[in-house]
Amino acid sequence: MNKLAIEEIIVVEGKDDTRRIQEVVNADTIETIGSAINEAILEQIARAQETRGVIIFTDPDFSGEKIRKTIMEVVPDAKHAFLPRNQAQGKRKGSSLGVEHASNEAILEALRKVVTPANSQEEGISRQLLLDYGLIAGAKAKERREKLGDELRIGYTNGKQLAKRLTMFRITEEELAEAMKKVEETL
Repeated sequence: MNKLAIEEIIVVEGKDDTRRIQEVVNADTIETIGSAINEAILEQIARAQETRGVIIFTDPDFSGEKIRKTIMEVVPDAKHAFLPRNQAQGKRKGSSLGVEHASNEAILEALRKVVTPANSQEEGISRQLLLDYGLIAGAKAKERREKLGDELRIGYTNGKQLAKRLTMFRITEEELAEAMKKVEETL
């Protein structure tokens, strides 16, 4: 079977992620060496963005989000692929979350649903609406944000980041409402 070929260079955290991605698709990668990402790697990513474009595909955990934010400061127009946390769980009890643990189907789905951030000047979802949905205050707000991030494939955010992430990925009020219906069904 022919593997899907990815034009952009995929930015991952380490060798295991590279191996896993290349088992599923034909793609080049840049490894950030986990959270040890440095200026030389950031320059390499910026150069890759200029020539072929990049897709940031980090683990759905705190370190992965931190790396994603660091890269976005240098390459704000990079594309993003997100794995839901439940699709990145290792088989061993207590194992970490990671791209290397994802199934072929989960990796392909994440790469098919790559998102490109919008210009941050655009009008976004109001804070009041996020409050109304119970996403930034109250019982189960964190759980709702986790499930919403998975549903919209925008990754997990804390309460402060949520509005910015929704705007960045051009999520409309209608898309948010539809996603929240599905989130509420699972609570």
